[in-house]
Amino acid sequence: MLEQFMRDVDTGLSASFKHLSSKYFYDDIGSQIFQKIMAMPEYYLTNSEYEILSLQAKQIAEKVNFKVPFNIIELGAGDGYKTIRLLKNLKGLGLNFTYIPVDISKKAIDILSAKVADEIPDVKLEPYVGDYFKLLINLPNSIPSLVLFLGSNIGNFKDEDARSFLSLIQSHLKPNDKLLIGFDLKKNPITIKNAYDDPHEITKAFNMNLLHRINKELGANFNLNKFDFYCHYNPITGEVRSYLVSLEKQDVFIQSLEKTFSFDVNELIWTELSKKFDFIEIEALAVNSGYKLEHHFLDSKNYFTDSLWSK
Repeated sequence: MLEQFMRDVDTGLSASFKHLSSKYFYDDIGSQIFQKIMAMPEYYLTNSEYEILSLQAKQIAEKVNFKVPFNIIELGAGDGYKTIRLLKNLKGLGLNFTYIPVDISKKAIDILSAKVADEIPDVKLEPYVGDYFKLLINLPNSIPSLVLFLGSNIGNFKDEDARSFLSLIQSHLKPNDKLLIGFDLKKNPITIKNAYDDPHEITKAFNMNLLHRINKELGANFNLNKFDFYCHYNPITGEVRSYLVSLEKQDVFIQSLEKTFSFDVNELIWTELSKKFDFIEIEALAVNSGYKLEHHFLDSKNYFTDSLWSK
């Protein structure tokens, strides 16, 4: 994994338009900062999806319609704050399932596992640290699966990458398996801007931690005081784009790569895409990735949908 990190950093910082993948935000420190982002009052996504999973578990269970024991596999589970509420409600309905949270952060999985064991001790739990697809490949064919990909994480992918990712998941699912996937919906641009350019500068810290991680793991000498954070929202495309900004002309040496990277004053490093969707785009993405769209579960403000797809 470290070698892949090295390759991706080298590729991104060598490009004419520098970029770093947002998937590297989530080391242990990054995961902790993201918990703070989700707790911000401006970050409506958490409360919107929590409302859906809290109040519509019965409707979700009816649409999933599994009559036998099944797996609930959560990709990128994080701390499971929202999912635990869903699991509690599904257990209350008498459903028989095994919860399989998947995350690249062992610390996040350890915290989640402890919370599940404490709050829902009768839930069968099989946590997995590592790559989504290694897990999906090895699942038994005899047990149906509900795969969760929540939190609008799909919005972090470029269009073609989102289709490829979802098609790859689809290829590992069995007939009639289900995918419950979160989408942040297009809305008042001011609401979206405030969620991603917060006055507490927590999102800035989240992005800056990426440079700290490169320093720590790859032996770089980024001076974080010489970079700033900027993001903007385009309400036409639905894209929030986030950047780190070099505040001066500078060179950064990365020891593990044995390379120096030069930055001009005001040069950008693109760090994240957070796309917002309308229903036409969601339906097209489902069809083009090989799924049938079953139902949209919306919060009361119509800010967010957890969309149920079947293979």
